[in-house]
Amino acid sequence: MAKNDELVFLPLGGVGEIGMNLALYGYGPPSNRQWIMVDCGVTFAGPDLPGVDLVLPDIRFIKKQRKNLKGIIITHAHEDHYGALNDLWPGLNVPVYASRFTAGMLEAKRDYEGSRAQIPITPFKQGDRINVGPFEIEAIGVNHSIPEPMSLVIRTPLGNVVHTGDWKIDHNPSLGPLTDEARFRAVGDEGVLALLCDSTNAVRDGVSPSEEEVSAGLQKIIEAAEGRVAITTFSSNVGRIRSIAQAAEAAGREVLLLGSSLKRVTNVAQDIGIMEGIRPFIAEDEYGFIPRNKVVVILTGSQGEARAALAKLSRDEMRNVALTAGDTVVFSSRAIPGNEKAILEIKNGLIEQGVHIITDSEALVHVSGHPRRNELLQMYEWTRPQMLVPVHGEAAHLVAQKELGLQAGIPTVPRVRNGDMLRIAPGPAEVIDQAPFGRVYKDGKLVGDIEEMGIADRKKLSYVGHVAISVLLDSRFDFLGDPDVVAFGLPEVDHEGELMEDTLYDAVLGAVESIPRSRRKDLETVREAIRRSVRSTANEVWGKKPIVTVFLTKV
Repeated sequence: MAKNDELVFLPLGGVGEIGMNLALYGYGPPSNRQWIMVDCGVTFAGPDLPGVDLVLPDIRFIKKQRKNLKGIIITHAHEDHYGALNDLWPGLNVPVYASRFTAGMLEAKRDYEGSRAQIPITPFKQGDRINVGPFEIEAIGVNHSIPEPMSLVIRTPLGNVVHTGDWKIDHNPSLGPLTDEARFRAVGDEGVLALLCDSTNAVRDGVSPSEEEVSAGLQKIIEAAEGRVAITTFSSNVGRIRSIAQAAEAAGREVLLLGSSLKRVTNVAQDIGIMEGIRPFIAEDEYGFIPRNKVVVILTGSQGEARAALAKLSRDEMRNVALTAGDTVVFSSRAIPGNEKAILEIKNGLIEQGVHIITDSEALVHVSGHPRRNELLQMYEWTRPQMLVPVHGEAAHLVAQKELGLQAGIPTVPRVRNGDMLRIAPGPAEVIDQAPFGRVYKDGKLVGDIEEMGIADRKKLSYVGHVAISVLLDSRFDFLGDPDVVAFGLPEVDHEGELMEDTLYDAVLGAVESIPRSRRKDLETVREAIRRSVRSTANEVWGKKPIVTVFLTKV
C-alpha cells in the first residue's frame, strides 16, 4: 500500500433514482487509480422520450479511464443491473464476471436483440473469490426475486466494503439461495469499513412477507377460481413462475406461458437446472381445447406494456388465446411508479370483458425483492459497518435509510448521489470530486445523447407538428409554378373551416410577394421570411408554432 493510496466509490447511476445501477470502485493514488465496475443497468423511457427504447448511464468518465478498468462484476440479471452491458461493453472490452444464470440471460438477450457484442463471461458464484486488479472480491449468496443474486465483499489494503446489490431476508423462498447470515456475520467479524446498501424499501416498516406465503395465496386463488386464471408477473421472477406452476399442478390445471421474455427466462432456467420438477408447459394452439377450469396462464405485461401479452388480451387481439366473463387475472407484481395509467387502461379493458381482477391490495399475491426496515437493521447488526452509504433508491429512500442507520448507531452516513466521488478511506468519509454522469439513449440501433439522437426535436414535433414547403423561383425571382405545402401533425382545417394547408399556402405567397424583387436575390432572406410567415400564420389560426422547413431553389 502506497502512502497516497485511496479507496473511492463513484456511482454513475442508481443513486438518487431507481434503475440504471452502475457503481465504480477505485483504488490507488488520485493520479493513477485502478477501477472495477459493479453492475451496468438500464432504465426505461417514459412518454416524455418518444421513440426511445432504453435509457443508459453516461459512462464517458470510465471510458477515458478504460486502461485502468480491470473488470465488471454483475450482481444479478435484472435489467436495471445488467441491461446496458450489450450496448456499453464494446467501448470497454474488459473481463465480465457473472453467475451462470446471468451469463445465460445475457446470451439470450443478445440473440433476441441481434447484438454484435460477443461478451466473454467468467463464471462467478456464491462462495467464489476472485482477484481483479487491487481488489479481492467475494460473492455472498442473498435472496432476491431472480435466480443467483449475490452481494459482494470488496477487500482492499485499506479495508473491506460490502456492496449488497439487491437482497431481502426470506427464510422460506420458493427459489434459493437463502441470504447467508453466517457469512455476513463472519465478514462483520473481519471488519467492514463501509456498507453500500439497497434502499428501495427503506420507507417500509417491518419485514417482507415470505415467498412461501405468496405461493399459498396464489394457490388459494387458483383452487377457488371457476374459470381460467391468468397471472402476470415480472418475467425474471423464476421462483414465482415455479410457485404458480406447482400451484396449478396441485389444482389439476395445465400451464401456458405467454410472452417472449418469459419464455427466454424459463429456457435459461431450464438450461441450468432450476426448473426441475415442473411439468412441461402447453403450447398456445392447445389452449382452446382445454376446459376453462383446467388452465392457468402465466404472462407478461404487469407494467402495462402496450405490446405485451396482457395488453393484447385486454384488447382481445390474440389469435389463439382469449379470456371470457368469469375468468380471473391476478397482478402478481407491483406497479413501478409512472406505469399506473397504462396498467389501469389494461384493467379497464379486462373488466369490460367481465374478467375478475385481483391485485396485491386484495390478496397476498406479490412480495418485493428488497429489504424493509427490520431487514436493514439485521444487515447492520450482521456486518457492523463503520460507515453506511445508502444506494439504489430515489431521494426519499436514501434519506429514510440514512435516518435508520444513524438511529441504529452507525457513526458515519455520508450523502452521496450520482456523480459524487466518495473517498471511503483513508481519513473521514468525504465527497472529494464530481464526475460527469447522466443519460444516453438507445434509439433503434444507435446510442447517443438527447441532441445526437434528435430526441429534443422529436418531442417538439409531437407537440407542434411539421410543415415542409418547396418554392421554385425563376431567373427574375418570380414564382416558377405553385409552391408545395405539406403539413404533418397539424389540424386539417383552421377556425374558419379553411384547409390548413391552403391557409399556409397563402402565407407563403404573401411572404415572397412582400419582398421587392431586387431583394429576392438574397435567398436566405426569402427563406427566413417564408418560415416566419408560416409559423406566424399557424400561430394566429391554431395557437401553436409548428417546425417549418423551407426548400427554396432558384432555377
